[in-house]
Amino acid sequence: MSSYLEKHGIEGAGPVHANLPAPCLYEHIIRGKEGLLAPGGAVAVRTDPHTGRSPRDKYIVDDPSVHDRIWWGTVNRPLPREKFEGIFRRLRQYLAGRELFIQDCQVGAGVGKRLPLRIITETAWHSLLARSLYLPPEQPPAGNMDAVLTVLHIPSFLADPAVDGTSSDVFIIIDLTEKLILIGGTRYGGEIKKSVFTAMNYLLPRERRILPMHCSATAGRHGDVAIFFGLSGTGKTTLSADPERHLIGDDEHGWDDAGIFNLEGGCYAKIIRLSRELEPEIYACTSRFGAILENVAIDEDTRIVDLDDAAVTENTRAAYPLEFIPNAVPAGAGDHPKNIFMLTCDAFGVLPPISRLTTGQAMYHFLSGYTARVAGTEDGMAKEPQAVFSACFGAPFLPLHPSAYAELLKEKIDRHGAGCWLVNTGWSGGGAGIGRRIPIDQTRALIHAALDGNLDHVRFVREPFFGLRIPVECPGIPAGILNPRDAWADKQSYDRTARDLADRFRNNFNQFGGMVPPETVAEFPR
Repeated sequence: MSSYLEKHGIEGAGPVHANLPAPCLYEHIIRGKEGLLAPGGAVAVRTDPHTGRSPRDKYIVDDPSVHDRIWWGTVNRPLPREKFEGIFRRLRQYLAGRELFIQDCQVGAGVGKRLPLRIITETAWHSLLARSLYLPPEQPPAGNMDAVLTVLHIPSFLADPAVDGTSSDVFIIIDLTEKLILIGGTRYGGEIKKSVFTAMNYLLPRERRILPMHCSATAGRHGDVAIFFGLSGTGKTTLSADPERHLIGDDEHGWDDAGIFNLEGGCYAKIIRLSRELEPEIYACTSRFGAILENVAIDEDTRIVDLDDAAVTENTRAAYPLEFIPNAVPAGAGDHPKNIFMLTCDAFGVLPPISRLTTGQAMYHFLSGYTARVAGTEDGMAKEPQAVFSACFGAPFLPLHPSAYAELLKEKIDRHGAGCWLVNTGWSGGGAGIGRRIPIDQTRALIHAALDGNLDHVRFVREPFFGLRIPVECPGIPAGILNPRDAWADKQSYDRTARDLADRFRNNFNQFGGMVPPETVAEFPR
C-alpha cells in the first residue's frame, strides 16, 4: 500500500488499510475502542476536548502563487512555507510504524464534475466519516491515483507553538499550491469537512468559474430547485429534510452553467434535541448502520442514546450517507434554482419571519451573513447566543474576498431569474430570553407558501428600518407574527432594538466599501 503514501513522502507507516468498506471499518472501530455500538447500528464517538471547529488554529500556506489572491485577516491567517515544511517533516517521521486508514473519494456530484479527494487518517471512525460524507470514485481506485486534494488527519500529533508559529498545539493547515491539508491535535470531524470546503472555495471559482455555496438544496415534484443559505443553527439541514420535496444536499453545493450540484455525498447534521415528530427523516438516520454519532450522550452499560443531553456539547452531530434520506435525489444535482432563501437566526427578534428581497438586497444580506451563533459550534463560544456577521453565510471557509462570491451569485441570479427571500428562524415578539423561537412548522409553512407561489398574490408592506417587503397574510400563519413590530408588546422597545441592529449592519458593511455595485449600496438599512 506504499503507493498511496509515497506521493507525500510518507515512509515506514503500517499497517495501511485502503478503501475499507463500512463493515470492516466497524470491526477496527470496536477492536480499537474508538467508539461504542449504539442500538440500530450507529457508532457513537467522542472528540472532547475539542467538540467544535478551532478557527484560530486554521492557516493557509503563504506562497507567491496564492498570496495576492487570498483574503488575509482573522479568517485566513498566513503560515510561512518553511513553518509548514517543518511541521510536515516531523509529521512524516511521526507516522513511521503507525496504522493508517485511507479513503479515496470524490467531491462534486454529476458527470464531469467530480474532483478526486484522498483522506488519510489514523483512526477507523474518521475513515468511516470520510466514506459517509463524500462520494465514491467514478472509477475503481488505483494505488497511484493522483488525488486533486489530499487530507492528512492525525489528531495524536501536536504542533509546538514555540517552534511552528501556531497559536496552540492544534493545527489545520491548507496548502493550496500543493493541494494538501494537514490536521492535528483535534478529533472533531467537522475539521475535515470544512477544510475540504475551504479548498473548494478557492479551486472552483478560479479554475472552473463555479460558485461554491454554503447552502442546502431541494427539488420539488416538478424539478423546481430551492437553495437555503445559512450558518450552523439556522435550520439549513432541518428545512432541507422536507418530506414534500427531494433532497439534493444539506450543506455544500456548486452552481455552474448546468445548475446546482452537491459537493458531498452525505450529511453532517446537528442533532441536539432532535425531534422524531418534527424531523423524522433525520431522526431515523441516527439509528442506522453506517451512521456516526459524534459527542452524543450514550450510556455505556445500556447503550441508550440521549439526543437531549448536552453534557458534552450543544454541537452534537450525526454523519450519514445522503442515501439514508428516503427522498434524496440520487444524482445529487438539479436545475438552476427558482428560489433562494437566506436563513438567519435573529437573536434580537427584529427581522420578519419571511420577506421578499430585491437583487440588491439579496447581495447586501449575502455579504452581511447575519445570524446568531449557537453555543457549541466553535470552541470558546459563550453559552448565550451571540449576534454575528459572517460574509456569504460562510466567512470561515472563504479563501477569496467575499465580493468574488457575491459577484458570481449576482451574475447567476440575473441570468436565471431566481426569486430571493430572507427567512428568520430565530425569535419573534422580543429577543432571546423575552420573545419566543419561531416554531419550525411555521417556518416550513412560510417557505412552502413562497415555493408554491402563494405569496405571489398577496400584498406586501415595506418595513422602515431595513426596507424589507413583508407579506400581510400567508395561508395557515397568524397575521400578527408576519410583521415583527406587531408581535412585540412594547413597540418603542422594538423601534430602539431595530435601530440598533440596523446600525450593526451598517458598521459591519463598511468593510465592503468601494467593492460592491451601487444597487447593493443603495440597500443599506435606513
